[in-house]
Amino acid sequence: MSGEGRRLPGQADPWRGLRRFTDARIALGRVGGSQPTEAVLDFRLAHAQARDAVHRALDVDALCARLAPLGLPVLRAASRAPDRANYLQRPDLGRVLAPEAAARLAGEPSAGYDVVFVLGDGLSSLAVERHAPSLLEAVLTPLRTQGWCIGPLVVAEQARVALGDEVGQALNASLVVVLIGERPGLSSPDSLGVYLTYAPRPGRLNSERNCISNVRPEGLPCSTAAHKLVYLLAAARSRRLTGVALKDDAPIQIDAGISPTLPDES
Repeated sequence: MSGEGRRLPGQADPWRGLRRFTDARIALGRVGGSQPTEAVLDFRLAHAQARDAVHRALDVDALCARLAPLGLPVLRAASRAPDRANYLQRPDLGRVLAPEAAARLAGEPSAGYDVVFVLGDGLSSLAVERHAPSLLEAVLTPLRTQGWCIGPLVVAEQARVALGDEVGQALNASLVVVLIGERPGLSSPDSLGVYLTYAPRPGRLNSERNCISNVRPEGLPCSTAAHKLVYLLAAARSRRLTGVALKDDAPIQIDAGISPTLPDES
């Protein structure tokens, strides 16, 4: 054995200093031919947190209470997936409103909203509960300043992204924004995804949406995500489209404390 790549007892691990830059599992060390007990236990904990995030039910009452100060009506909805097990096994059911929810939304006033926001549990209800209210608060202020007509907030259970298309159409909205929990990773059980679709209607393709991903303090901070979302909303309204034809050309925002601003729509 040449000993290449092996460290002598007491020798510092040259990779360890890089761990402060990432949550990825690097420089875990080893004990003989195995990983250290601490690394093994951390992995099992992260895996358990990811599983819990997928199966955890959305606390609708608590979320609605946090949304109340935003000053918009809050509506409740659900997909055709009757429970979590069906939701995970039948993604198609999560893309369609339950009949009673569709009827309820159809009875709402359709004032020709510029934008409607849908908050769906997706694959991590934890993400929506933790980050969606803060993101909305940061986005609504500049939109109101510019006179946007904003529809009610819709909290949807057992929801997939495409559920927003039906909600947006029912409320006669020009744009729908779906805030939804992303598939948990082993270091990110609470990542929030944001999907923007112009002229929402059932049958829209994913290529017709824009996505802002990994919204959370350890990923893309809410203030930065709000900056991007407000920019994309204004650009989408101006160009009357979303998706692959709409690029995120928003100026890079390094200071997370800067309030989002609207671009010139002229």
